[in-house]
Amino acid sequence: MPTKTLQIPTADGQADAFAAFPDRGGQHPGVLMYADGFGIRPVLREMARELAGHGYYVLVPNFFYRHGPAPVIELPEYIGEEARPAVFAQLMPLIEEHTTERVLSDADAYLRFLTAQPEVSAGPVAVTGYCMGGLLATRTAAAHPGQIAALAAFHGPVGADGPDGLSQLTAEVHFGHAESDLTPEALGELNKALDAACVGYTSEIYPGTVHGFTMSDTDAFNAAALQLHWDRLLPLLGRTLTKS
Repeated sequence: MPTKTLQIPTADGQADAFAAFPDRGGQHPGVLMYADGFGIRPVLREMARELAGHGYYVLVPNFFYRHGPAPVIELPEYIGEEARPAVFAQLMPLIEEHTTERVLSDADAYLRFLTAQPEVSAGPVAVTGYCMGGLLATRTAAAHPGQIAALAAFHGPVGADGPDGLSQLTAEVHFGHAESDLTPEALGELNKALDAACVGYTSEIYPGTVHGFTMSDTDAFNAAALQLHWDRLLPLLGRTLTKS
């Protein structure tokens, strides 16, 4: 699977990024993929290559680029419970500095760059994200109605901006929530906001999961839930993006 390391021009500099795309040549629908808070690392590259193998050009930006290239902090190969406190002590200041204004400015740059790539076909794109990347994906889709045809987010705080944060969506949506992240009552409130936005969506709690269930390099990993994630994501993209 062909891959590239790229530099994306932004209002604040250059964001390094990873891209994966099919090896058969030609042009393919674009997908902007936001990593979780741990950032670009082997598991994210593997997931991008997996998605690219289904016929998509997948761009994964380092959204912490203002603090340096990925990996911005040193990460263990396996992010277990013992390692998490030290890792989060370094990450939280970066997360807190990544304001909504920065998210939206960067999203403009990422989408402009993605759609300009010679391997990317004309037409709408999709955006997906994990953990905090799910919120970034949601904000990106809400800010670019019409351009983004599909939004998927997994174990992400997608309701953090309240109903107004979902009201501008036009994309078809899938939210896959961790059982540990929200109650059935909170899920109901979130889904009411999606109803009010008048978008097609699925929004469900993945059974037996904790926050981070898609990430195989963490204690949260759940293989069955990762497969369910693919079972939801791939049909969504297949319905909304046109392949050549």
